[in-house]
Amino acid sequence: MNHDDGTMVPIWTLSTTEGASVPSFTADGGLTPERVTELRTALAAFASVPLVTLEAHPLPARRERSTGLMLHATSPLAKELSRLVAEDAQKVPAVAQVAQSGEVLYRMVVPARVAAEFGKGMVQPMVSKAADKGLYGDIVGDLAGGTAKTVVAKATFVPVQAASAGAAGTAVGAAAAGTAIAVAAPLVLMAVAVGASAYADQRRQSAIENITELLEKLQDDALDKERSELDGCRDAIEKATALLLDRGRIGASLGLDSAVHAISTATRSAERRVLKWESALDAVVENRVETSEVEKAFPGVTDDGGEFRAQLELAALALALKRRVVVLQAVEAGQSDETNPFEHFVQSLKDDQQEIDELEARVHRTLLRLSSLQLRSPKRLLDKVMTRNQVENLLDTSYRLRALAPSYIASAHGTDVVIDIEKHSDGTLLVLPSRAS
Repeated sequence: MNHDDGTMVPIWTLSTTEGASVPSFTADGGLTPERVTELRTALAAFASVPLVTLEAHPLPARRERSTGLMLHATSPLAKELSRLVAEDAQKVPAVAQVAQSGEVLYRMVVPARVAAEFGKGMVQPMVSKAADKGLYGDIVGDLAGGTAKTVVAKATFVPVQAASAGAAGTAVGAAAAGTAIAVAAPLVLMAVAVGASAYADQRRQSAIENITELLEKLQDDALDKERSELDGCRDAIEKATALLLDRGRIGASLGLDSAVHAISTATRSAERRVLKWESALDAVVENRVETSEVEKAFPGVTDDGGEFRAQLELAALALALKRRVVVLQAVEAGQSDETNPFEHFVQSLKDDQQEIDELEARVHRTLLRLSSLQLRSPKRLLDKVMTRNQVENLLDTSYRLRALAPSYIASAHGTDVVIDIEKHSDGTLLVLPSRAS
């Protein structure tokens, strides 16, 4: 499958339950990407049940693959994707081409209306390492073997009609007559779960890298122990993830209970630190403060390798691991009712993530308040002329505080969520972190 201007990309409209009543997702001669976006918005607005779309693109030769979760060719998600394609391969040429290809990029788009129910943990942009502060958007590839990324081409989207009728919870089935909607609750459930889990693991990896670098400078045994205990939870979480996504049951032998306890303890530590930071900021009068007072309340805040920054990264690590655990618990709840798993999954995820979202928001507000502080000269120098070095130090500290404001990626509210799933020639899947469109 060559990704040129003549590429025909099949697009399915998937529902998690029966009962959707919307116009057919069809068009003579295919749809443009812009038209697909418009129709997707309309479907989300008028449909009575959650709808997502799934596109099957040619897999670019080279992409950013440093993160993501690998799934075996026999995993339930791989089987559900294969079954969906096989159902329509005999009737739609574009789908037949996908079935014959060993390299496919499946792109699931969850509308903003539905994505909002998942909390903030899976709707942030995916940062590109190829460019400073770059974000991933469209399908990209390399030009002439270089490192520059660009959109390769714009394909034509071909809506796929659903096949025979089936009950909610089955892999593929038709909804109401005259529509182009397939009921595929397990497929949607697993894709969303793996995408959210991959995103949380991406955040964990980033936090671990930052903490390790900071602790090498600080040489703080207490913070190092806290880091080690949190990172030690990874094995249990990864085993539990693999087991649940293979529709297994989590047992005590996995050690997930002890991992959850360690994560909860670290989360409470982060809450206490945030409360302490908030109290210190509340004590500031007229938003003006001396540098010494800031350093006392936020040790090392003006240093690249300070204690405050290490504590921030530990909080980020605890929240990232907490999000992975929440996804696992939501999957388990969703799979407990095979006839209607998506709604259980969404409700469980929404309830459990509210606490995480609020703590993350408090950390962000603390950084914003810190960045807006106005530094004043020490009281003992009010009636004296400051030296050049004192002025430079005051300015340098002020700049460092200002830099705290954009040091995190703000959540992308009101945007669609994109989940990219790469299918390789050996049948394995690589699910990339979910991101905002």
